[in-house]
Amino acid sequence: MPQFSSAARGLLLLGVSVALALPAAAQSTKTPKYSNEFLNLGVGARALGMGKVQVSLADDATAGYWNPAGLANQTHKYDGVLMHSELFSGVVKNDYAAFSMPLDDKSAIGVSVLRLGVDNIADTRNLINEYGYIDYSKIEYFSVADYALLLSYARKVSSVEGLSVGANGKIIYRNIGKFATGYGFGIDAGVQYNHKGWNLGLMARDITTTFNAWNINSTEYLKGINSRIAIGKDSIPKNSTEITLPRFVLGAGRRFNLPKQFSALLAVDLEATTDGRRNTPISTKGVSVDPRVGLELGYKNLVFLRGGAGNYQKIQDFAVNSNGTYNSSWKGQYTLGAGVAVSGLRVDLALSRLAVEKLGSASQTNSLIVSLGYGFK
Repeated sequence: MPQFSSAARGLLLLGVSVALALPAAAQSTKTPKYSNEFLNLGVGARALGMGKVQVSLADDATAGYWNPAGLANQTHKYDGVLMHSELFSGVVKNDYAAFSMPLDDKSAIGVSVLRLGVDNIADTRNLINEYGYIDYSKIEYFSVADYALLLSYARKVSSVEGLSVGANGKIIYRNIGKFATGYGFGIDAGVQYNHKGWNLGLMARDITTTFNAWNINSTEYLKGINSRIAIGKDSIPKNSTEITLPRFVLGAGRRFNLPKQFSALLAVDLEATTDGRRNTPISTKGVSVDPRVGLELGYKNLVFLRGGAGNYQKIQDFAVNSNGTYNSSWKGQYTLGAGVAVSGLRVDLALSRLAVEKLGSASQTNSLIVSLGYGFK
C-alpha cells in the first residue's frame, strides 16, 4: 500500500467530502439539468480516447480545460493544441484550440477557445409567398452555436512538493441565429498533487455557479406571414437567466513501467453533479456520481494505444416481460484511441462509440476525433 504525505491524504479527503457532502440547497433547486452542457463534452483526442479521464493527468495546454492546476506541470515552454470532431454524422461540429506557457518556474497561464455548433439551418417560414406560391429565394439560413473562452492561471505551492493549484475565468456566448443570444460568466478551480508515480486531482467546475443571461429577439419570431400563423396563440419566449450548478471531479492515476520500454497509465475519475438526480450508477436527489476509467499503453513514449469507459446509464427496453414489467440494463460509452509523439509534435486520434437505443433495438453511432498538439522549448 503506497504511503502518501499528509497533503495527499488531505486532498483525497477534501475531494471525497466535496463530492459526496454538497450543500443541501442543491436538492431543492429549480435550475435546469444539463445547462451549458457543451462545456462537458471534453477536449483533446488523447483525453477522449481514455474516456475523459484527465483531471489528475493533464499537464499540457488541455489542462486549461480539464484541470488548470496541471498547467504548472507542463514540460515544454510553449504548448498548443487543436481539435476537431463531428457528431451525429457531421451535423454538429465541435472545435477547440488552446495555448499555454509558463510565467516563471512556479506559475503558468493558458487560454482555451471552444465552439459547438450546427450551421446552415434553413429558415423556411417565408417559403410560401403572399400569393400562395413557393419562393425558394425566400429561404434564409442561420447557425446555432455555443462559444466559450477560458482564461487559466496555475501555480505550484512552494511549501508542498508536487502540489499545484489553478483557476479558470470563463466567458460564454450562445447564439440561436437572429432569434436569441446568451452571455455567461463562471469560475472553475482545480488542484493536482503528484507523488512517487501517483497523480491525484480535484476539479470544481462552475464553483460560484455560472449565470447565462438570455436575450430573446421577439421581432424575429414574428417575422413573416407564415410565422405569425404558426405561432398563433403560443407565447413568445421571454428574456431569462439560466444557472449552471457546480460539478466536481475527483481523479487518481498511476503510471507503471513495463519490460522492454513499455509503460502503462491507469486512471479513474469520479464526476459528481449537483443539479438533482441523473441516470448514473450513483444517483440521489442532491448528487449524482458518474465513474470513469481510462488506460494508456505506451512504447518508448513514442506510440500510444488508449481505451476508456464511462457514462453508464440504465436503459429500459420497450419490450414487456412475461410478468408485465420492462427489462433494463446498464450501458456505457466506450472509447478507443491512438497517438504518436515525435519531437514535441503530438498527433492523436480517438473513436467514441455511443450506445443509442431506438424502440428497444440497440444501434451504434461512432464519432472520430482528431487533435494536434505541439510543445516546444
